[in-house]
Amino acid sequence: MLQDTQTIRYYQRLTDAFVELWNRGYRMDDMRMYLDGYLAALRHGNAIEPFLIHRLEEEASRYLYDASNFAVPQPQPLRDYY
Repeated sequence: MLQDTQTIRYYQRLTDAFVELWNRGYRMDDMRMYLDGYLAALRHGNAIEPFLIHRLEEEASRYLYDASNFAVPQPQPLRDYY
């Protein structure tokens, strides 16, 4: 579980980006590459501590591979009461 406020903000940005990429038609491989690049940029920029980046990677990967996060809700059929 993430507890550092800055790490939580990065996690929220990542998950929002994952959903946006999914809605644009990108798939898991593309989003995994996005995650790898995002984490590499955090490591290179020394934005947060390395152990927090590792935790962020674990949580973001868990989010990415949970299919329920990308399920498209099916609309309920309209009932004809006439």
